[in-house]
Amino acid sequence: MNSTELRYDQRPLGQTGLMVSSLALGTARWRSTGDRTASADERRQLFERVAQGTGADQQIAVIDTANSYGDSEQLIGGLVDAYGGLPDRVLLQTKADRDFGSGDFSGARMRRSLQESLDRLGLTSLPMVYIHDPENTTWDSAMATDGPVAALVRAKEQGLIDHLGLSGGPVGLMERYLRTGLFEALITHMRYTLVDRSADRLLTVAAELGIGVFNAAPYGGGLLTRWPATTRRYAYGDGNPELLAAADAMGRLCADQRIPLAAAALQFSLRDPRITSTIVGMLSVADLDATIDLAAMELPAALWSELDQLLPPRRTWQDADEL
Repeated sequence: MNSTELRYDQRPLGQTGLMVSSLALGTARWRSTGDRTASADERRQLFERVAQGTGADQQIAVIDTANSYGDSEQLIGGLVDAYGGLPDRVLLQTKADRDFGSGDFSGARMRRSLQESLDRLGLTSLPMVYIHDPENTTWDSAMATDGPVAALVRAKEQGLIDHLGLSGGPVGLMERYLRTGLFEALITHMRYTLVDRSADRLLTVAAELGIGVFNAAPYGGGLLTRWPATTRRYAYGDGNPELLAAADAMGRLCADQRIPLAAAALQFSLRDPRITSTIVGMLSVADLDATIDLAAMELPAALWSELDQLLPPRRTWQDADEL
């Protein structure tokens, strides 16, 4: 796919009937205080740019949050209210979370999570809700008649949720959930990047089932944003030495061709036809502009095979034991 084709691209989200943008605004790092790069004014400007969606900004028409993302939902709800509502072109999606204090992942907890999200966002129903990280409970508990999945299915039947999705980690478990036929969309994170292809089979399964896919964190938590790297972390821990070496080699390859490593990392996700949209964390208008520029950058076709030759061995990937 030519990079310039991505600028105003809208595509169907599986079989939901929704049309979504190739990029999604991730708000996991939004906070009301404590981050000098995310002042209230900067967040407002960022939200307004996405809401208005003119010019190249049309490439971003999804806002992704979660019950557990600090006060992200509260902040978004305030911005929606101040703006006079959310434009039809923008999909606002959230995730139903366990209680992080007690670990409660019951059906009752899912209902409370939904109500909390409704209250914070100022909505009467939620357009898209994902069950979040079900790897933190057992399959039997999750699928019980009074469990969290059943509670969310009932909420959809009652009109509280328009569409139900799945967001989680271990690819084998995510595939098992998808095959129940209960989920319309998938969020996978840090498992399909330049240096980790754990989710490759999962993406194919989702496509075969007609399920829309959001690929989150294409930079692996920061490792793939620049070269030389400023972190040794990948995902949520220290990167495997072989994976770090591969990332360094990829960065050097891109630098030799005057290509930002971040452009290759982002477009690796954007160019895959199995991926409907790519979630990128943004805190400011500067982040939005940088993301759009990286997505639109022309990259040589030969780069992808050259990067594939530098892929680290499977044993370094997030879900190596499942492959």
